[in-house]
Amino acid sequence: MPGMFDERFERSVNVMCVHDEHGALGIGIGHEREGVSFHEVLEELGIDPGVAPDCPVLHGGPVEPGRGFILHSTDWGGADTVAVEPVCALSASMDILRAIAEGRGPSRWLMALGYAGWGPGQLEGEMRHHGWYAAEGRREILFDTPVDARWSATWRAEGIDPALLSTETGRA
Repeated sequence: MPGMFDERFERSVNVMCVHDEHGALGIGIGHEREGVSFHEVLEELGIDPGVAPDCPVLHGGPVEPGRGFILHSTDWGGADTVAVEPVCALSASMDILRAIAEGRGPSRWLMALGYAGWGPGQLEGEMRHHGWYAAEGRREILFDTPVDARWSATWRAEGIDPALLSTETGRA
């Protein structure tokens, strides 16, 4: 939301992958990680990039910023793949990295380093204080929209002009 009180999440777009009584985990898709490419990550892990296209890596969030995550189409799945219905799937194993490098991975994917995490009830509290808006997940924003356009595209898809939003929450 425009009134986000944590500057680390300014104009942030997150794919909510897990949200239950234990808390929530989201992967940021609205900002690139400066100076990091997919091939560099693969090479650092000792994986030959093979046929994998080189692309920027996203800033997934401030928690465990060295841990990698792949948000991908549902045409690939491994033992640790989590379904993020109805938009995509989430994997965080070396298997998916090798599969992408070998050309047998998912047809659509993006990589992020780090994640955003919330304890039980924390995200709900932040939403009550005008920190977040829960938009509908859309594959076309995840896979077809340029990174720097995802925030505004998400608002447009919701039928909302963010310029008209208040930075403060009201009370009834």
